[in-house]
Amino acid sequence: MAVKTTPLTDTQIKALKATSKDKKYFDGGGLFLLVKSTGVKL
Repeated sequence: MAVKTTPLTDTQIKALKATSKDKKYFDGGGLFLLVKSTGVKL
């Protein structure tokens, strides 16, 4: 069974901080946000 994820909100995205590794945040609709270790959000 597939895991259900909640959509990312504007407030959540603005609050994300850079970590030592690149990290992906998924919205559950096939899209994701990549936060690089430099702080760039793609």
